[in-house]
Amino acid sequence: MRLDRANRSVDALRHAALAAEQEFAAELDAAAPSMRESAYNLVHYLAIRRHDVRELQDGLAQLGLSSLGRLEAHVMASLHAVLEVLLALRHQPVPAEIAGPPPITFDTGDALLAEHANAVLGPPRPGRETRIMVTMPGEAADQPALIRDLVEAGMDVMRINCAHDSPRVWERMVKHLRRAERETGKRCALSFDLAGPKLRTGPIERGPAVAKWRPLRDTIGRVTEPARVRFVVRVHAADVDDSTIPVDGDLLARAKAGDTIELADTRGRKRSLRVVEARHAGDCLCETETTAYVVPGTHLSLRRKGRIVAKGAVAALPAVEQWIVLRPGDLLDVVRGEMPGRDAVHDDDGQVLQPAFVSCALPEVFLGVRVGEPILFDDGRIRGTIRGVAENRLRIEITAVAGGGAKLKAEKGINLPETELDLPALTAKDVADLAFVAKHADMVALSFVQRPEDIEALLAELARLDASRLGLVLKIETQAAFNRLPMLLLASMRHPPVAVMVARGDLGVEVGFERLSEVQEEILWLCEAAHVPVIWATQVLESLAKGGLPSRAEVTDAAMGSRAECVMLNKGPYIRETMRFLIDVLGRMEEHQHKKTSRLRKLRVSDTIGSRPRRPAGAARSPAGKG
Repeated sequence: MRLDRANRSVDALRHAALAAEQEFAAELDAAAPSMRESAYNLVHYLAIRRHDVRELQDGLAQLGLSSLGRLEAHVMASLHAVLEVLLALRHQPVPAEIAGPPPITFDTGDALLAEHANAVLGPPRPGRETRIMVTMPGEAADQPALIRDLVEAGMDVMRINCAHDSPRVWERMVKHLRRAERETGKRCALSFDLAGPKLRTGPIERGPAVAKWRPLRDTIGRVTEPARVRFVVRVHAADVDDSTIPVDGDLLARAKAGDTIELADTRGRKRSLRVVEARHAGDCLCETETTAYVVPGTHLSLRRKGRIVAKGAVAALPAVEQWIVLRPGDLLDVVRGEMPGRDAVHDDDGQVLQPAFVSCALPEVFLGVRVGEPILFDDGRIRGTIRGVAENRLRIEITAVAGGGAKLKAEKGINLPETELDLPALTAKDVADLAFVAKHADMVALSFVQRPEDIEALLAELARLDASRLGLVLKIETQAAFNRLPMLLLASMRHPPVAVMVARGDLGVEVGFERLSEVQEEILWLCEAAHVPVIWATQVLESLAKGGLPSRAEVTDAAMGSRAECVMLNKGPYIRETMRFLIDVLGRMEEHQHKKTSRLRKLRVSDTIGSRPRRPAGAARSPAGKG
């Protein structure tokens, strides 16, 4: 590329960036003083990215100059630096407007991002630039040792999801966190995610109240492990499952190890279970090598040495969770309200008389959709197209299903990636939860944010609660939020501190998983240009947290998270091990990478070149295939 042509192209980009200041004058004037320079830098970056500069980049690289591939944090400084060199190569004077230092230099751009990250997320641990956020399970309310271990090991932010549990449970978690901070001498910020509107399937008709147990068998049907069933006195419904059966009567008070419990199951088959443990009245553990189905009222007999010594009956059991089986080509109705959904109704010949249906409680869904738009269920496992729209009902044609057939259950997510929903991010539940959050949190995450008005609504509630000091986290989880990210950033820069969470689960469903890598990359660029820290979220090392071993793809994904200012881990039984693993990965990656810049530290493997055995002078090579 000729020098004069490169000069003109870079200067044109500079003028475009300056012109954008007039376009966004209102947003720039509204930015908080601490974010004003960052707002200008974001506007400059947006102006540059309106152009395709790939040819210019190639030309600059061929001239041995910066290709502008790392200008996010310091746009004008990057343009000025290239222009100064181009002018010098052409023996041209440097104009004063280029020669003077820009408001944001190469050093101050990175410093502003670090400063803003510290303000909302807290400072990072020594020796590690990327912070770690951990989502708390409900059990953490009764496990202070878990929270203490995580703080000690390196948790920088504790996350509580307001979609689960209650203020009473959250309060115990907060208490454990503050105690852990005192005991370890380490600070840990506290973040609350507001639940946001629940765009989910409603309840499904419950099945019969029945419990089933069965032993494990090998491939030829031999029992390898008996079924273990615990009979107990009446318990809370949430504690009942196929291996814990409530019993009425005095049978359990009389049971001893060595007795048998006999019954006839729902199929009329006689079954016998051996009592292997009776620790106290009201609780006995049994084993059996046969399968059985029991319902409330099933008669039980306790037999000892051939005679019946006590009787009882199976008490109340929870109804079995049901689902709707869907395949490509099926029709599904989505109805307004909370009516329990059900499977399709067929005639004797298998023809569909009435299609299956599920409910959705949000009326805005039925007002915003259009025929032909896509709709997805259960994290995109079930995909459909809207074929009919009525006031209280949508007719969906199922177009694709993971595995060819899937079970749609209650409380599964619904995504409408091409539908413009007039749905406020802040719900009545969120407003109620904020009364607790305002007293305890360091930051609050706004779910389902789609427009600047959502941010203003949250900030108004925080002001009412005298909690404007809280950091704000914007959860980018919809196509609309991604499309409006520049305006969301500019709106939030009026009220710092602020961070962005890349909620990659819902976002991937919305934009399409084939586009997720591209989209999350763009979010990182835009946020760096705004000097706004990013939280890398959803399914990071999920297999390790839940099962104890990571997949190769998850390790690569976790390494990618080092480009963000914070990485979020979700709950799981192996969360302690997961956090230690992540700390190791992040520490290694930070030696090699900062944002998009490779750090060329000495590679240990390069030493092998100098340590190869040398052949003596004059030694000849052996012919191929010889000696």
